[in-house]
Amino acid sequence: MSLAEASGPLARHLLVVDDDDRIRELLKAFLSREGFRVTTASGGAAARRLLDSLDFDLAVFDVMMPGEDGVSLTRWLRSQTGGTGRTPVLMLTARSEAEHRIEGLQVGADDYLGKPFEPQELLLRIEAILRRTSQRAPAAGRFSLGDCVFDLARGELSRDGAPVRLTEGEAVLLRRLALSAHEPVDRLELARETVDPSGRAVDVQVTRLRRKIEADPKAPRYLQTVRGVGYMLAPD
Repeated sequence: MSLAEASGPLARHLLVVDDDDRIRELLKAFLSREGFRVTTASGGAAARRLLDSLDFDLAVFDVMMPGEDGVSLTRWLRSQTGGTGRTPVLMLTARSEAEHRIEGLQVGADDYLGKPFEPQELLLRIEAILRRTSQRAPAAGRFSLGDCVFDLARGELSRDGAPVRLTEGEAVLLRRLALSAHEPVDRLELARETVDPSGRAVDVQVTRLRRKIEADPKAPRYLQTVRGVGYMLAPD
């Protein structure tokens, strides 16, 4: 799996899952050129790990894969809670019969594209799904975090309209994460802005921020840990 270069902090993040290395890399290259940030996985197990740790705007699943197929993966995805379970899914498959299209749609896929297909048609279908399901793109630097709103320009957090006090360090950290919303930020990069280069101060600030933002700080929805990398802010 790999991350493509982002075209900006708010670039739409796609997950492409296909066991065919050639198709996977072609899709990654094409969609990256179209301005998307693309993460790829070669099968269901890797895809589940990514979906557990990152936020995606849309997932593209190949149906015919060894081990867990795209239908089973979609069924699992729809069983998940929160934003993960609502991730839009576009299915790709060489099986074009109506019964197979129906099966994919019945388990929760948003659309279905039979192989072979024109890349432009794939792009148009992705854009159509995103138009229907888009829930983010914060307006004027305001990030919705459940009951909370973070104003990037002011560095201020509010809950249901009432101000929530932030320390200077918490405000700096939240602003840095907001600038890369939906992108993992390296823990040691965050630590450079503190007096503790080990990153422990960052961990403490994250714990405090979760208590202020999250409905359940032990199961964070908005201020996520990305294992092996650092932290990510995932606004609505």
